[in-house]
Amino acid sequence: MGRAVTEDARERGWDVTVLHRGRHAPPAGVTALHGDRTAPDGLAALAGGEWDVVVDTWRSAPSAVRDSARLLAGRTGQYTYISSRSVYAHPTPAGAAEDGALVDGSPDAGPVGYPQAKRGGELAVEAAFGGRGLLVRAGLIVGPHENVGRLPWWLDRTARGGQVLAPGPRGLTVQYIDARDLAAWTLDASVRGLGGAYNLAGPPGVTTMGDLLETCAEVTGGGAELRWSDPRRIVDAGIEPWTDLPVWVPPGELHDTMHRGDVTKALAAGLRVRPLAETVADTWEWLRRRREQGFEEGGPIREDLSRRGLDPDTEARFLRGE
Repeated sequence: MGRAVTEDARERGWDVTVLHRGRHAPPAGVTALHGDRTAPDGLAALAGGEWDVVVDTWRSAPSAVRDSARLLAGRTGQYTYISSRSVYAHPTPAGAAEDGALVDGSPDAGPVGYPQAKRGGELAVEAAFGGRGLLVRAGLIVGPHENVGRLPWWLDRTARGGQVLAPGPRGLTVQYIDARDLAAWTLDASVRGLGGAYNLAGPPGVTTMGDLLETCAEVTGGGAELRWSDPRRIVDAGIEPWTDLPVWVPPGELHDTMHRGDVTKALAAGLRVRPLAETVADTWEWLRRRREQGFEEGGPIREDLSRRGLDPDTEARFLRGE
């Protein structure tokens, strides 16, 4: 998400400053400041300077968001925090909007679970910026440069061809947002001075698992044969939704929580969502370039995350009916 925001801002001709730890080269054309937000002096590089908009993508201890927001409150016009729909209390009913019940959180907390961390970050921004704080509650984020390994795993799997375990039903809907669409809306909304919480994902009920996997198979051209399978049989076999089979969760409460959120408010505020085929094709092209550069199959997984995707032997045994 940080990369998508930076690239979009640069394309607009903005002067962009990034704060990062210096472990990777910064994007071209930006002012790079170094700092570790988990260290006592990690914000020293932000001691001076003024900004029109700050976009904060932090996902861990809320206290880091608290410290940044407090430090920049008098020198920033708008503070935008990339939060998550995970801040809603589980189970989240289908069609839940921004006024749904939320998990507990504290802006002063150290490392906590992901939902609590994102909610604590929201509270930190609200405390420091009030109405000048924008809370972007993102859904499932996909697109080029995804380093979680969800869409990249399906692309790699369909590219290998053969029989592919396709978790059903085929018409089960999925809800996601391309990072580039999320970035564009975020910057537009920040310039307009929008505040408060917005759910950010594509409209519910538009895209299905069938659409997603069939598009992956078509784009990769591996001759994959999708074997649609009953969700109860998949779960009974010990295959984990979401992790073994990325993006997919069977019908029920968890599916309603993950894939049926209300995004009416964001759509009314100008959210535009590109076609699924464009997201899939662009992500595949990016993965292919990485292969040419010597990166392994399976997607560029962050070091702090577990690798996603179903073990080939487990898939083969399931498809054989074992």
